[in-house]
Amino acid sequence: MTTSVQESKVEISEIEKNSHTGSVDEKFSLDLQDGDEALRLIGVERTAQFSEEYNEKLKKKLDWLIPPLCAAVYFTQFLDKTSLNYASIMGLPITGQRYNLVSLSFYLGFLVWEFPTVYISQKTRVAKYLGANIVLWGIVLMLHAVGTSFGAFFALRFLLGMCESCVAPSLILIISMFYKKNEQAKRISWFYVMNGITQIFGGFVAYGISFDDGKQLAPYKIIYVLLGGLAILVGICVLIWLPDSPVHAHFLTKEERIAALERVRDDGGGTENKHLKKYQVIETFMDVRTWLIVLTTLVTSIPNGALSNFSNLIIKGFGYTSKQTLILSTPGGAVAALMTLACGWYSDKKGERMLPIIFALVPTIVGSAMLIGLNDSGQKGALLFGKHLKLLPTCSVYLIGTFGSALASVYAYNASNTSGHTKKSTINAMTLVSFSVGNIIGTEIFQPKDAPAYIPGKIAIMVLLTVQLAISMLLRWINIRLNVKKQEVIAELKAQRGWTDADIQRERERHAFADLTDKENIYFVYTA
Repeated sequence: MTTSVQESKVEISEIEKNSHTGSVDEKFSLDLQDGDEALRLIGVERTAQFSEEYNEKLKKKLDWLIPPLCAAVYFTQFLDKTSLNYASIMGLPITGQRYNLVSLSFYLGFLVWEFPTVYISQKTRVAKYLGANIVLWGIVLMLHAVGTSFGAFFALRFLLGMCESCVAPSLILIISMFYKKNEQAKRISWFYVMNGITQIFGGFVAYGISFDDGKQLAPYKIIYVLLGGLAILVGICVLIWLPDSPVHAHFLTKEERIAALERVRDDGGGTENKHLKKYQVIETFMDVRTWLIVLTTLVTSIPNGALSNFSNLIIKGFGYTSKQTLILSTPGGAVAALMTLACGWYSDKKGERMLPIIFALVPTIVGSAMLIGLNDSGQKGALLFGKHLKLLPTCSVYLIGTFGSALASVYAYNASNTSGHTKKSTINAMTLVSFSVGNIIGTEIFQPKDAPAYIPGKIAIMVLLTVQLAISMLLRWINIRLNVKKQEVIAELKAQRGWTDADIQRERERHAFADLTDKENIYFVYTA
């Protein structure tokens, strides 16, 4: 750790040394040639000032378009991804171990295509690439209504995973381009909350469809046709309205596009750069924080892979009918949604990214323990409340679902703590690869032989999330330590060169859109 900080210090010193000779154009001639797309609209130094009132009005304008479209995308993705969960109790012809394999095929496609799709999106217009993928997966999802064999479902789920693998990296990039660090976690929670909303929506839709007699079309096929059509509609909306970056945000005036870029200048995160930079890829792989994020994502995704595909089967195993199961699964979505919004608000309010993960995991650990401990009690109600524990007379809290918001905090962490477009793309890809690996493992921890209690799977979830509590605290400590080191270097520069705070602010602005990584840019501040 010390070595990496010292190396960063040397790099920073060299950058500063070179940047203080000659004119501004000479200082940044190399960076400008391969700098941020933002430099097409604004200069290296801040030349335009906008009032707080103007910026607040601009932020509201952004909020009316970007978060709702991102939410629509995530709503569609999660609903489509978990469609198998609903189909599993609505006549799907795939059961037992073959069901497990079909479940994991989605994440195999996700895993295989994650790095290619992220780098393709960097080379293209990110929102347009996202929209095209949404339309494609809508078509693939509708084709599920045609397939009847194991091979057909496996192949279609694999293709679905490939198409959906670009979603999270694309949305994280778009949010980080338009919003400041202390605004990002809340906006990410606004689209990630759709995970919980879809659980409610999907449960009630599936419940309604379950009354169909299936003479014209089997109920599970109706699910696939409806959700596929919805995805195509959302994809078209994204292609038309979602902006690729502030530079290409045609719903803004030129002045507003400049203001949108100046708003995020001090964060030093930049917007986009079309060139794939090998050294940024290497730095990502050499950064210990990257691997802690990968581990965090893996540990929290294994339960996700298990519960997103098996939660309905677990509830049904308590002795409920298929129709009752669909209704009883919906309140957990409300709890997950509320936890996501609360963690997003806290994350931005307090400038924290790891503590919200801890807040999200503790109730799930408790809920898992209850499901294990009460398994032989014969109390169906009590078992259900292991997923839905009655903590207060007037409020039932669905504990197991709270862990899902941890991934939203990971997304916010990546958006706020990574600079350099290629490095952002790489860490987002690694995060989602870890997500897919975790979900693949998760589909296998609930084995048919363990049904209906699935005790080994529940124990695995409890242990994994307990380990994650320690990982979160370690990552938080590292970021705080790195900020202290950077402040020491800045203080040293001020003393050596007689700089004032205004000089430091000027240099921070000059470095903002040079497409430097967070390690290269001494003025970049990490969020704990």
